[in-house]
Amino acid sequence: MSAADLRVLDQASSLLLDYPTPALVDRLPVVAQALAELPHGAAAASLAAFVEHLRTQPLPDLTRHYVETFDLRRKSCLYLTYYADGDTRRRGVTLVRLKQYYRRAGIEFSAADLPDFLPVVLEFAAATGDRALLVKHVLGLQLIRLGLVDVDSPYLAVLDALLSTLPGPTPKDRDAVLALARSGPPQEDVGLEPFPTGGTR
Repeated sequence: MSAADLRVLDQASSLLLDYPTPALVDRLPVVAQALAELPHGAAAASLAAFVEHLRTQPLPDLTRHYVETFDLRRKSCLYLTYYADGDTRRRGVTLVRLKQYYRRAGIEFSAADLPDFLPVVLEFAAATGDRALLVKHVLGLQLIRLGLVDVDSPYLAVLDALLSTLPGPTPKDRDAVLALARSGPPQEDVGLEPFPTGGTR
């Protein structure tokens, strides 16, 4: 897949992983058309199938499933630094550095968006062609995928499509994913705000 095709795929994934709204539903035909113009492959086919799923479900059902899947379950939350840093002070530092990384590339996001929110990371990749953050957080992406497998979520199609375009895990990576899946991210509860959830944005 070419760099231009990956940018289309990242933009589509960013939209599809965001909170379902009437505006998103209105954009689905455009997303479907963009995916149809990509070279035939598993990633584009998975995303196209997920678009059809969104188009056939009532919006209240979509929003309920989104909240239950991503906001109420830490195992499939969409904040990538959570998987490496957990509820620790280190995560705050990581988020600041992530914002600086975006600014150096000339990208500013809304203050309401945490910079490690997966749709934001994907939007950055689509805008710049820089997928280094996705590669860096591939273990977190693998953990999100496992969380979606646990609840048999249709969103699994989006994670599968995305992961198919990134370097595959090494045996060491797989061991790390399984260890994190068993023990969970680092914890540091004293003096911290509650874990941020997504929901409406």
